[in-house]
Amino acid sequence: METANSIRSFFLDGPAGRLEALLNEGRAGATHAGLVCHPHPLYGGTFHNKVVFHAMKALNGFGFPVLRFNFRGAGLSEGEHDRGVGEEGDVRAAVEWLDSEFHLPVVFAGFSFGAAVGLRVACPDERVKAAVGLGVPVIPIEDRNYDLSFLQSCGKPKLFVSGDRDQYGPRTQVEAMVNALPEPKKLVLISAADHFFAGRLREMREAVEGWIREMELE
Repeated sequence: METANSIRSFFLDGPAGRLEALLNEGRAGATHAGLVCHPHPLYGGTFHNKVVFHAMKALNGFGFPVLRFNFRGAGLSEGEHDRGVGEEGDVRAAVEWLDSEFHLPVVFAGFSFGAAVGLRVACPDERVKAAVGLGVPVIPIEDRNYDLSFLQSCGKPKLFVSGDRDQYGPRTQVEAMVNALPEPKKLVLISAADHFFAGRLREMREAVEGWIREMELE
């Protein structure tokens, strides 16, 4: 796989104002476009997060153009943090931008907060053909308890990657969540990895790449 090198920095229009965005350009003939959402902005999450970066590299390695953006109130994005509610509108704006720009089916990936919020948008959107949840927070993060029951009606291909030492995703609870979901689905547990995949980012990235090949999305 060869990663496209050109990166475009710009702002896209969101429901609460402009959203700071980065696009890693794809190659001619790309089959899909990618969207990657970052972790909780109140705890330092931005589109520069290492997990987000490696997820982008995994998708971009297949030639997909990949969009990252900062949620409202993060980085240079306008607006204020809305505890994951208004942020769903930010994700929809990003999907709209990708669709209007490339007219390609979308592969979604989100990490932690970005997964909990983004999957809620990605699952019912017919333009999103596959979804990846990285470090999905199955237990509360600080003041937020994420309702993930919507995943039980998500019939599109789903990959979940978590560390087996994830403090916000205990192994037994992640396994129980995924077992309750409809096919197609896959769970990859990274040995000795915490919530942020510290020291295990390569394994996380390889899990995403392997699944893309399995799903024949390349």
